[in-house]
Amino acid sequence: MSSDAANNTGADTDIKFHPSFTFIRSERIDSLNLTLQEFRHIKTGALHYHMHADNRENVFLVAFRTVPMDSTGVAHILEHTALCGSKKYPVRDPFFMMIRRSLNTFMNAFTSSDWTAYPFASQNKKDFNNLLDVYLDAVFFTRLDELDFLQEGHRVEFKEADDTSTELEYKGVVFNEMKGAMSSPVSVLWQEVSKYLYPTSTYHYNSGGEPQDIPDLTYQQLKDFHKTHYHPSNAVFMTFGDIPAIEHQKKFEEQALDAFDKLDVEINVNPEKRYLAPIAVEEAYAFDAVGEESLDEKSHHVMSWLLGPCTSLDEMMKANLLSQVLLDNSSSPLRQALEKTDLGAAPSPLCGLEDSNYEMCFLCGIEGSKVESAQAFENMVLDVLNDVAENGVPHDKIEAVLHQLELSQREVGGDSYPFGLQLILNGLTAAIHRSEPASLLNLDPVIESLREDIEDPEFIKNLVRELLITNQHRVRLTLRPDENLSQRKEQAEKEQLAAIKDSLSDDEKQAVVKQAKALAERQTQEDDPEILPKVGLSDVPAEIKIPQSLEQEIAGTDSTVYQQGTNGLVYHEIICELPQLNDEELALLPYFSSCITELGCGDKDYLQMQEWQSSVSGGIHAQHSIRALTDDAQKTRAYYIFSGKALERNNKKLAELMWQTLNDVRFDETDRIVELVTQMRSRRERSVTGSGHSLAMTAAASGLSPVAALSHQYGGLAGIRFIKSLDDSHADTDKGEQSVKQTARVFADIHAKIKAAAKSYMLTLEAHKQDADITGFEEVWKQQASAEHAGLVLPEIKQQTKQMWIANTQVNFCAKAYPTVTMEHDDAAALTVLGGFLRNGYLHTVIREQGGAYGGGATHDSNIAAFKFYSYRDPRLSETLDDFDTAIDWMLDGEHEPRQLEEAILGIIGGMDKPGSPAGEARAAFHNELHGRNREKLQQFRQQVLSVTIDDLKRVADQYLKHGEANVAVITSAATYEQVGDLGLEVIHL
Repeated sequence: MSSDAANNTGADTDIKFHPSFTFIRSERIDSLNLTLQEFRHIKTGALHYHMHADNRENVFLVAFRTVPMDSTGVAHILEHTALCGSKKYPVRDPFFMMIRRSLNTFMNAFTSSDWTAYPFASQNKKDFNNLLDVYLDAVFFTRLDELDFLQEGHRVEFKEADDTSTELEYKGVVFNEMKGAMSSPVSVLWQEVSKYLYPTSTYHYNSGGEPQDIPDLTYQQLKDFHKTHYHPSNAVFMTFGDIPAIEHQKKFEEQALDAFDKLDVEINVNPEKRYLAPIAVEEAYAFDAVGEESLDEKSHHVMSWLLGPCTSLDEMMKANLLSQVLLDNSSSPLRQALEKTDLGAAPSPLCGLEDSNYEMCFLCGIEGSKVESAQAFENMVLDVLNDVAENGVPHDKIEAVLHQLELSQREVGGDSYPFGLQLILNGLTAAIHRSEPASLLNLDPVIESLREDIEDPEFIKNLVRELLITNQHRVRLTLRPDENLSQRKEQAEKEQLAAIKDSLSDDEKQAVVKQAKALAERQTQEDDPEILPKVGLSDVPAEIKIPQSLEQEIAGTDSTVYQQGTNGLVYHEIICELPQLNDEELALLPYFSSCITELGCGDKDYLQMQEWQSSVSGGIHAQHSIRALTDDAQKTRAYYIFSGKALERNNKKLAELMWQTLNDVRFDETDRIVELVTQMRSRRERSVTGSGHSLAMTAAASGLSPVAALSHQYGGLAGIRFIKSLDDSHADTDKGEQSVKQTARVFADIHAKIKAAAKSYMLTLEAHKQDADITGFEEVWKQQASAEHAGLVLPEIKQQTKQMWIANTQVNFCAKAYPTVTMEHDDAAALTVLGGFLRNGYLHTVIREQGGAYGGGATHDSNIAAFKFYSYRDPRLSETLDDFDTAIDWMLDGEHEPRQLEEAILGIIGGMDKPGSPAGEARAAFHNELHGRNREKLQQFRQQVLSVTIDDLKRVADQYLKHGEANVAVITSAATYEQVGDLGLEVIHL
């Protein structure tokens, strides 16, 4: 660090910054325990926002304003291609190579509708700086090799790569990714809404790329887009954590920014041209009907309004408040109408405020409707809005919305994305559109201002009139199913490829062959990984980090307390051993869990319970927790968990809410049960395109252990079939009423058994409030009598699975599963490392790079004693299943380097050490302990992972995979099934 840099400080602070930057402002945000500092790079104008926090998980993100004006996917393909080698790191795949050479807690890249971002996070400073070096070089000095564009974007190849007499095919990672993404009706719905709501701006187009448009993108257009968009003058840098801003800026300057001058072009999104009157449109989505499935009630209806710019905090928060008042829960007026209407099966997933675009929009809709119900749906929505404008909303409901805003502002996240990255993404939209991220992060003043506003009884009435009723820029979209659309698109693609082939001269055909050969050679070339920086096993912490618990008696029972920095929230869990259930009860258990917190209790109906939940809690949840023993996958431990969270001032009120819900829930609201089951069905049916690889793995492993079978039955493809059957039985004209009453009776029987079970408690709270919080909890959960009961015992299971599931998808998902061992077995660690070793060394190359799938890999699950292979959004089927087999041979026959082993071990340890939220870490530790995975066993497993050798990997690959019994499950389309046949698998229609 230069002496100039060390002494450069903000005018009114002691904030140090690099001399190449100028300090703009800083703001302390107490509710988030951080200080937001803003700087500008003097030469290029690049902005740097630093969130200084006492948090060792440091986060980096660089984002560029990217505003494509077509649907070729140029921004998305550039995001992929930029990570395929750079000036300083001229290797083929530095991004995935660094994943393997790092202790990162997050690495990715995102393409949004008007920005592209490159984030990562790490708890290790050396690792953080390594990643920063690679990321900066990747985005500012990328090679953009044409072969990488062909691999990641699109290309044509002959079906037999070296045989010009065979048909041409489109290939490319993004091409296949977007085929999978646009298999989802919800993705189509959003793109069609955007197309009409934003007729002239970048949001009119699909930034990810439409499969039919992606082949129009040229390599030159990609390079031109990079030149104008990937420049520091168009960049926003955001960092979070305990590394000071000056250290980041020194690296930004020396490794990237000093090489650039200011770019004169300023990239913006212009305000949309407003409609003078609402419009109504109809579009179609591809729906491949299974058997005699009717299309009558498969349409979606959505209404959307274009609102003001997201750069106005006042407009954004008012729009957010109105959206929550209308849609927050089942007692909210618009949500209630959408749930109860006979016009559709369930509310649309597109309901609420979308504030990530420059100009926000509000949406609401229904799915599972008839095409001809469009006008009736619109009339219903407008009637609700007019009623709110006329009569308002009760004041306590508006207060409950503000309570939810306050709770979300205070809660420390980090269980899915790193907490710092969540905050960065919250502020990114404002930064991209040259507004103030601080205003979107520091909500306390805004909430207080809104509290004053809502004292005016006309406030909400005026808001709904201003933003929605009198707003003429409104679109009603109907998306209807078309069972021939997939076939027409496929035929159009074939005709286009045939026309391309017919237009090629013999020399041009040979050029296609030569290009395919060059790409294949590039994909198999060995790069020197030592060009890249790395951390090693010596950088791995020796001890596993687990929160300490306090054991004490609460309400007359042995219980557990975690003292965590929860930023003013409390978390309650009620735990009981799951009692023995009969087959019908066991089948309905997850649906009981989803319903119990959504029904009436005691003298309150479900609407009143929803209002109560919203006013005092951040939500309450019920779920089962069933895992195998650590030494026997055929034996299980089973618990029932009831959990909730609240602001500390509502600690006792949360306890009262949970007590009444668990003890006094009612099952007489059968219409509500029917609604809830239908909504569950809608959510589950949408899950295939996004989670197909998980569903395929769960199916493949379903015969290996009781927990695996239950996972398939509850959360897998079998579960989707079951919820469809249950929903259909409730809707049956003759027997529907009888069916739902039977469901309610079974729910009541499950409830009676759980209510009678002995309970223990787990509380997560802040130390200085511990005594008062426990006292408040005990006053509600007084010592209760409990009945002796037998715990749940599941029958042992070992059977082979070979299944082909036919679903509504344009791509495939493939999986194989092999029986293995549980966590305590000596081979468990080697099998766990083997998954990463095969993914890094073989599967990524053959399935993604060569095969064109969006992803693929292998993993070991010691909870169900299974080793699983998988592919995601895959254009191939039998070839990928063969690749799983050849991966085993590659492991056994190849000569492997110690570096590959170290990378695989680093990946496993990185996953084990990934931090969560304070409450999430406490919960994970408690449940591990509950299921016999205590600190000693986890530490022993960690040491075994660190001690694995290449010989160990070869031995377990031979024993469990080469000579093991493979179980297979694939998800594909009816069209693919017609082409390839059943591949010797049992065919099941989803």
